[in-house]
Amino acid sequence: MSEIPAPDSYKSISSPSSGVYRDLGSKFISLAYPVSSEEEVKSILSAVRREYFDARHHCYAYRLGQKGELWRVNDDGEPSSSAGRPIYGQLLSNELSDILIIVVRYFGGTKLGIPGLIKAYKSAAADAIANAPITVKQAERELVIKFDYIGTDTVMKLVRGMGAKITGQNFDITCTLFVKIALSAAPDLIHSLTENGFTVCDSNGVEDF
Repeated sequence: MSEIPAPDSYKSISSPSSGVYRDLGSKFISLAYPVSSEEEVKSILSAVRREYFDARHHCYAYRLGQKGELWRVNDDGEPSSSAGRPIYGQLLSNELSDILIIVVRYFGGTKLGIPGLIKAYKSAAADAIANAPITVKQAERELVIKFDYIGTDTVMKLVRGMGAKITGQNFDITCTLFVKIALSAAPDLIHSLTENGFTVCDSNGVEDF
């Protein structure tokens, strides 16, 4: 895979992919999805469980955020750490985030043992990743800017001049602008805005700058 070009960037996948691994009659179907929230993860998990309702296990792992700060593994009835952890290990070794991998197992009648399970879930996840289109995503910060209408031109000049993307706006006597900006550029934009007397909050409306 290519080197990450900037500190704000991280690797993910751009579209779903799949893979498969077979051993002693058991079939492990791996499904990889690009995701951006835990709500999206839950929705996909529900859909996969409905589609593969006759499978014995639906094991998974996911990572979210630039540094994978949100993550979870699930063995779904397999022996502890024999399924979710090997899947998660593939996300780590490939330096991928904003990704969910589910491995659906159809039992073939012969137990594989813990070493065999670890190999199977790891190999299935690796196959889905090998078949996935890798992309580089930009880590961004969401900001809410509040200002009087008279300051509109100045705010717009600062926001556009620093490459921020406007995601929402409300213009009245008191105006609100919602923007996203590269993580490393956010401090400079915040400083410029507050220096000009404008109020800047995080996406939860908290002034902590």
